[in-house]
Formats: sequence, structure tokens, C-alpha cells
Amino acid sequence: MSLRRILIASIPAFFAATTIASAEPVAYSFDPGHTTVRFCWNHLSISRQCAQFKTYEGEVLYDAAKPENSKVNITFKTDSIETLVPVFNDHMKGDKLFDAKAFPDATFKSTKFERTGEKSGKVSGDLTIKGVTKPVVLDVTLNFDGAHPMSKKPTLGIGATTAIKRTDFGVSQAAPFVSDEVTIDIQTELNKKI
Repeated sequence: MSLRRILIASIPAFFAATTIASAEPVAYSFDPGHTTVRFCWNHLSISRQCAQFKTYEGEVLYDAAKPENSKVNITFKTDSIETLVPVFNDHMKGDKLFDAKAFPDATFKSTKFERTGEKSGKVSGDLTIKGVTKPVVLDVTLNFDGAHPMSKKPTLGIGATTAIKRTDFGVSQAAPFVSDEVTIDIQTELNKKI
């Protein structure tokens, strides 16, 4: 084979490699119909209670080839807290706890992605509640990455958990009788942005 033919044959491979090398993370948005953001605590050592944020917004920038390049940014609306008990909803949103009027947003912004297994990783980031920002680490599981079986659109399925001390963020009422430690569990489906 001549040198000219070798060079011509190499061109497609070169551009393919260049495309892969320069590929950027893909943006995904949260599917509100298939996302739950729950936080749970121990109530007087009697029972485990939970609530959830019903309203949130944000995106995940996902790089399948290099997960360390991925990023997540999410805002939780504190006035959307739902406990299934209307009186307690108001109490949670009040100034003794989340103070939703003064601090309408709680946020998480990632600072580092670390792959720990084929479908698992740790996402470090900054969690801000009531104007206080603290570092947290989410344990993340990639449950699905592919075409949605019904919509056929690119979809991610992700679960993420962590634990924090609520008093670190000024959410202090009734601690430690109502546990200081609060676990956070996020289960979500994300759709590729068009």
C-alpha cells in the first residue's frame, strides 16, 4: 500500500479520535415525575420520620468516558417541603427550622467526582442551607445509562445518599432529642437536554 493510501485511510480514524478526545460532558435535566429528594431523621428514638422537597431545579453534566469531568448543580426550594402533615409542613418552613421566607433556596454544587466502581462513585460538593455552606460527600450509584425503554431518549438513572448534621446549618430546634443527624436520599431519572 502506498504512503498516500495509508494517509487517506488514516484520516477517518484521526477525526474519530479527535472527536472522542474533545467530547464534552452531556447535559441532563431532572425528570420531576421520577425524582424524589427525601431527608429523614430519628424522632425521640421512637421512629424514623421523613420529608421531601417537592420543587427543585438543576442539571447534571455527565461525562461517561471521564466521570471526573462530570458536574451537578441543584437548587431545592425550601417552601416546597412536604411531610404529609399540613401543620408540620408549616413548622418545618418556619424560622425555627428552615426559615423558608428568609432562605428560599438550599443548594448543592459539586466540586469533585471520584469513581469507586463500575457503577458507583463519590461526589464531593458544597451544600448550602440557611446561608451556611459546608462540604458534603454523596455516595452515588449509576442505575441506568442508555435509551429509555419507552421514550427511547438518552436517560440516566441515579441514586445518591449522604448524612449531615442539621445543627451545622442552623436547623437546630429540638436537637438532640430529635436527631442531629439527617440522612438525605435522592433517587432520580434524568433526561438528556435537547
